[in-house]
Amino acid sequence: MYKNLGDNLANIADKKFGQNFLKDNIVLNKIVEAMPNDGLPIVEIGPGLGDLTRQLIKVGQVRAYEVDKRLCEYLKNEFKESIDSGTLELVCKDILEQNGSLYESEYSLIANLPYYIATKIVLNALHDSNCKRVMVMVQKEVAKKFAASVGEREFSSLSILAQSVAKVEILFDVPPESFVPPPKVTSAILYIEKFNSLSDLEFESFLKVATKQPRKTLYKNISTTYDKKLLEGIFEKLNIKKTVRAHELELSIYHHLYKELKKDRIDEPREKRDTKE
Repeated sequence: MYKNLGDNLANIADKKFGQNFLKDNIVLNKIVEAMPNDGLPIVEIGPGLGDLTRQLIKVGQVRAYEVDKRLCEYLKNEFKESIDSGTLELVCKDILEQNGSLYESEYSLIANLPYYIATKIVLNALHDSNCKRVMVMVQKEVAKKFAASVGEREFSSLSILAQSVAKVEILFDVPPESFVPPPKVTSAILYIEKFNSLSDLEFESFLKVATKQPRKTLYKNISTTYDKKLLEGIFEKLNIKKTVRAHELELSIYHHLYKELKKDRIDEPREKRDTKE
């Protein structure tokens, strides 16, 4: 049964897990060639039928997380020699149920991520201090949200968070026909080289408020949660126009604005302050 699992990919792809199997060797080779050769262990999420895994074990130690029990059995047979030698460690579990870091030491994350968990996985990697870089295939629209520059429509809380702790870029696009079955959207290879890790949950909460409604001005978004009088003073101090929208404000200014909000002790939602008063 499991030996023949890869014979009819379109039929075995499970929609529940968002499975689209990458079968384009040119794309697979480009992913591996783009990896820095620094000897770090590699964590792969969703190895599927092992096409990328087969390339990864040639360049380093790999730990692969797979949620689909059918594919786990297939991979155990297909990569028995690599598993026995210790080159590949196969972990059959849901990555979202993993507590703590995905590896005990510094590592690189490389994966073809199902679209429905892509954003969460990338954010988890940005928080994981052991994760030093991320190279993932995601829906192109998701990749643009992390890599967008100030002024671009896609520039959002995801862009600010990622670029606060890492260098972020889109390496290349991957068309639907590179997969079986082909998805309805274009994918992209997102590369993130970290120089720090996310650790301030209050800053993340602040960004959610600041970018909640992109069509509204930044001031209107923030003033739904923070004191208007103090906000006006901070905007004037930082030379921020009240007409500016969230995607138009420089990354560094977001950090200055947040520090001023914390300094003036207005970083709590109004309803909590009212309760204290």
